[in-house]
Amino acid sequence: MKKAKKTLVLGEAFYPEDFLINDLVREWEKDGYQFEVLTRTPSYPFGKVYEGYKNKIYQTTYFNTIKVHRFPVMQGYERSTLIKVLNYFSFVFWSFWVVLFIGRRFEQVFIYQTGPLTLATAGILLKKMYGAEVVIWTQDLWPETVYAYGFKKTKFLSFCLDRFVKWIYSNCDSILVSCEGFVKRLHRYVPQKTIEFIPNWSLMEYNPTGKEKLPGEFNFTFAGNIGKVQNLENIVRGFGKFVEEYPKSCLNIIGDGSFLKELKHIVDTEGIRNVNMTGRKSLKEMSDYYQASDVLIISLKDVPLYKIMIPSKFQAYLTTHKPIYAIFKGEVSDLVRKNEIGLVASPSDIGEIAQGFSDFVALPEEERKRMADNAVELSEKVFNKMRIIEKINRIIWKK
Repeated sequence: MKKAKKTLVLGEAFYPEDFLINDLVREWEKDGYQFEVLTRTPSYPFGKVYEGYKNKIYQTTYFNTIKVHRFPVMQGYERSTLIKVLNYFSFVFWSFWVVLFIGRRFEQVFIYQTGPLTLATAGILLKKMYGAEVVIWTQDLWPETVYAYGFKKTKFLSFCLDRFVKWIYSNCDSILVSCEGFVKRLHRYVPQKTIEFIPNWSLMEYNPTGKEKLPGEFNFTFAGNIGKVQNLENIVRGFGKFVEEYPKSCLNIIGDGSFLKELKHIVDTEGIRNVNMTGRKSLKEMSDYYQASDVLIISLKDVPLYKIMIPSKFQAYLTTHKPIYAIFKGEVSDLVRKNEIGLVASPSDIGEIAQGFSDFVALPEEERKRMADNAVELSEKVFNKMRIIEKINRIIWKK
């Protein structure tokens, strides 16, 4: 057993929800580090408690040998902004009380921040009460995300959020960020602190069996959460313009989310042909769907925040030996262009999106293969799982 600080891992999501933190703690478990997890009852992405779990005030479960402390979640947050906001405060309330009772035995807290920064509050309180060191791995940037989700940027809200963000990061001993563009933004709040770029890796092991077939002769595929921010209404409308000239092509949309019903309505009412919506598929199934695709699509709306973000599906796409269509502005589009791994279009220009579909179909097969090879090379060079974990271990466990 390695002599390292006993650590509490704090996060909004954890197994059986599909998040990178599961992969990371498996590696820590193998290495014999001492840690426990504090999270809510599993409910993502559907907003209801998973089968086999109870929404109790407090319960402990196990993930392999890892002890997991859980508290309640407010169900229905995927359908209501009010419940979503109340859920943020609920997380702060319940995590505070659990930390109050179990926190004394931890010398360090590792905050895995995928959603609201408010979840970090309990970690800071652990530091204030028991002197624990605080490490945060930021996956989502506040306060920009708050405004991107439609909250009006008033002077009062900006005043409150800016001071809250500064308070959180000022009290962190180590700050890690999943996107390089976050470093400059966070330095506005804590200019004196070192901020480390620690990218995500792909959760998926690409092991296709060849079992899946997709309906088009040329298949474009979008996979992942189907929400408003993914810009799918512009993608299907751009595809609608393109498919009139290339009727043997198909746009496959694999996933589920709050925007799915509205997206189906757009496709039906506007008569957009050859859009195949498969629903959500497991991580194990995705290798076969990717193998059956010719081009993989990644997209977010044209919002300033998203220009510096790298969605986690990007790393998964890189491992699939497929070219990438980035309907994106900013860091992702720059990576695609610089490394020659696909084509790019503006997320707000439907005509340009349609042209990108046409350009991919017109590319020689050898050129698409070259793009795919470049993607695999980028994955190994920048987003290699074991290299990233080694870097995290040096920071957290002082390895």
